[in-house]
Amino acid sequence: MALTQVSSNKCAGGFQKVFEHESTELKCKMKFAVYLPPKAETGKCPVLYWLSGLTCTEQNFITKAGGQLPAAEHGIIIVAPDTSPRGCNIEGEDENWDFGTGAGFYVDATEDPWKTNYRMYSYITEELPKLINANFSTNPDRMSISGHSMGGHGALVCALKNPGKYKAVSAFAPICNPMQCPWGQKAFSGYLGSDRSTWEAYDATVLAASYSGPQLDILIDQGRDDQFLSASQLLPDNLIAVCSEKKIPVVFRLQPGYDHSYFFIYSFMADHIKHHAKFLNA
Repeated sequence: MALTQVSSNKCAGGFQKVFEHESTELKCKMKFAVYLPPKAETGKCPVLYWLSGLTCTEQNFITKAGGQLPAAEHGIIIVAPDTSPRGCNIEGEDENWDFGTGAGFYVDATEDPWKTNYRMYSYITEELPKLINANFSTNPDRMSISGHSMGGHGALVCALKNPGKYKAVSAFAPICNPMQCPWGQKAFSGYLGSDRSTWEAYDATVLAASYSGPQLDILIDQGRDDQFLSASQLLPDNLIAVCSEKKIPVVFRLQPGYDHSYFFIYSFMADHIKHHAKFLNA
């Protein structure tokens, strides 16, 4: 589980670092960013995992989201992995911005030629936490998860599929019902095949309908002027309706004037870290 440090920058009293490692799940070199708050120098800290959206790498969150100051304030480590395997030499992996490289969709692929490398779900839920807990001053029992767009989908799925594993979950403009939208249908067809019943394991709206674990507190922010909301890619109303029916606590905030960009994420990131801190530091 050797890590190679790629970069380290003093930030908000702590350190923003990037590491590289050989992933056993993805069978390639992977990078992840980790923000270590000042508290990590003297004690164990809870961990918030951030999952980014289509086309992103580990860099987008750490350079644009403004998460370091609130993370320093609340003593939370933030881990931001890449969004897919890279350089696997799979035919067609770089042909589309919404499938293949930069678009792992946080599923474990079952179809050739993707199934060997595209195992982002297991990477996020199993391999990466083990790696983080082995190398940093963490409290292994206290972690939560958040993300944006495709990563918001990933965060919701990871939390709903693993009752009790994450103390809280939040999302910015998540793809809430991928079985019913063009992005999800394209990705799931390619990674999981034509049997739509196998897609249900990675659809937050479907998973919420059968959720029976401990209370999971969800915070979702959605820009009202998000072009992908109007294009029916995100479908938050479907998830909210199911959560309401199942009495899963959701705070859903429709933010006037905001779009799908990191300007939107930056504007409300402190609220999300405060949401996670309430459960991680309880």
